Amino acid sequence: MEQTYNELKAVTVILRASQAIQDVVRKDVALYGLNPTEFAVLELLYHKGDQPIQVIGKKILISSGSITYVVDKLEQKGYAVRRGCPKDRRVTYAAITQKGRELMEGIFPKHELTMGKVFEGLKPDELHTAIELIKRIGYRAQSLE
Repeated sequence: MEQTYNELKAVTVILRASQAIQDVVRKDVALYGLNPTEFAVLELLYHKGDQPIQVIGKKILISSGSITYVVDKLEQKGYAVRRGCPKDRRVTYAAITQKGRELMEGIFPKHELTMGKVFEGLKPDELHTAIELIKRIGYRAQSLE
């Protein structure tokens, strides 16, 4: 009974913490005219370079239909472009533009500081432990799908 109560409480705590973190991210990136998904795509392109559009969705956990919409929005804002793959015409890449790179160079350090504030109450070893435990929970939940 106690174990079941603690498991249910853990789910509630994890979901509430996740929501609170998402709220911080949403407010932070909104300062720059982006939503969290647009920011996630730009961050991926900024750090990892050009990416096949089909792969982006898997990396940032959104559907392929949504990724097309997000890339469209980033193109309209001048932050990303689509490029055909010279070796396979079925593949289209998303690439960050110079304007997008300049935006990320300006905002990413501030974003890192904001995310640091979320975790500033934890010691480095506590943060590492939290990461490992949450990963284990996530892997276990995936195995039940």
